[in-house]
Amino acid sequence: MPTNGKETPGPNLSVLLECLIEADVEFVLVGGLAAVVQGAPVTTMDVDIVYNQSSDNISKLINFLKSVGAIYRRPDDVVIEPREEDLIGKGHALLMTRLGPLDVLAVIEAEKGYEDLLPHSVEVEFRGHSIQVLDLKTLVDLKESSKDPKDKQRLPVLREALRQLENNK
Repeated sequence: MPTNGKETPGPNLSVLLECLIEADVEFVLVGGLAAVVQGAPVTTMDVDIVYNQSSDNISKLINFLKSVGAIYRRPDDVVIEPREEDLIGKGHALLMTRLGPLDVLAVIEAEKGYEDLLPHSVEVEFRGHSIQVLDLKTLVDLKESSKDPKDKQRLPVLREALRQLENNK
């Protein structure tokens, strides 16, 4: 998107994820990027995380969000920055940052939160850091119960990636 005749750089999801890790925020990577890092040939336009809702972690997350200029993605031009109280409940914060879109989720399908997802995550090395990523089997299981047409469309690709991952063990 041009701004003042100059090309604005697109999202840099890798840098966004790396900055989130360096901010010491506790989270499980979910969604399309979680599938990609486990070998699924899907595309994604954002980073989706389910975060630990401890007060200490929410403070770290808010500080991180401020550092990347996070605002809520909205259909109008109203600028709303996330606040700590927004992250205490069970909702979703669908944000735009200067590095790209970030979905900050308290829970995902079946009301699964951070503590529920940890046992179903795998540790993945990313740019010299270890991150928790929702395992592909759980991603497939959750997407099977999803009502989102995009999730249904991706299911065959995710199932095949899971089959190949299991065959390579």
